[in-house]
Amino acid sequence: MPSTTVYNMAGEAVEELELSEQVFGVTPNEAVLHQVVVAQLVNRRQGNASTKTRGEVSGGGKKPWRQKGTGRARQGSTRAPQYRGGGVVWGPRPHRYHHDVPKKMRRLAIKSALSDKVANEQLIVLDKLALGEPRTRDMLEILESLPVNGKRVLMMLPRRDENIILSARNIPSAKVQHVSSINVIELLKHDYVIMPVHTVRWIELVFGEGLSAEEASQRIASELAEAEEAAEEIEEADESSEDEEESEDEANESTEDEEPSEDDEVGKSAEDEKE
Repeated sequence: MPSTTVYNMAGEAVEELELSEQVFGVTPNEAVLHQVVVAQLVNRRQGNASTKTRGEVSGGGKKPWRQKGTGRARQGSTRAPQYRGGGVVWGPRPHRYHHDVPKKMRRLAIKSALSDKVANEQLIVLDKLALGEPRTRDMLEILESLPVNGKRVLMMLPRRDENIILSARNIPSAKVQHVSSINVIELLKHDYVIMPVHTVRWIELVFGEGLSAEEASQRIASELAEAEEAAEEIEEADESSEDEEESEDEANESTEDEEPSEDDEVGKSAEDEKE
């Protein structure tokens, strides 16, 4: 079973995470990868390039000169292809460049790209990826602490985080996107892929267990909410324990102030003997 190291945002190894064999452990299929990449690039084309033939160019209704007797080649219109401003022969016409790829092939291509990243140690998993405020310097410090070697990085988030997006948008070598936008071209174009543990969980739910993107997002959102509630409860418990310790310390200090010292007791006993 494939596994990878989980880092914190300081770049320290926290634990070892076991990954799904059917998602991150498949043998990369180069033929399917090539077909999906070609289809994705082709589908980006708008297909609106257009030219006009000699029949569509305005003007040219008058014969330039008479048919015979001039010694020149016969011409019927100044909009013929050999004329400047004339029509275009076999020029491009608007048409669709769409390529349909089966769903199973698309998913196999994504699994192949992810498995290749894991095999080459180019998948970096974090225990969490969050910033208190948008700050490019903080994001640069996170990237410098991780083993990305200053190369192109793709960060995939389980939910939209404006602080992360704003912190990384001025870094030319980094790109942030939601995990639901995962595609083969972005995985292959970037050298390293950074994702929190919940993003890995989302990918395993969709590509391993067959859930839809919406169902996986809802489940991850509920897990994140539960984790946040648990963290808040722990913080509240820590604060209450600190308050109790402070109150105990204050009570001990007050009792120490009230108890008489040994010197005072000796002085009082001496005064009693004199009397």
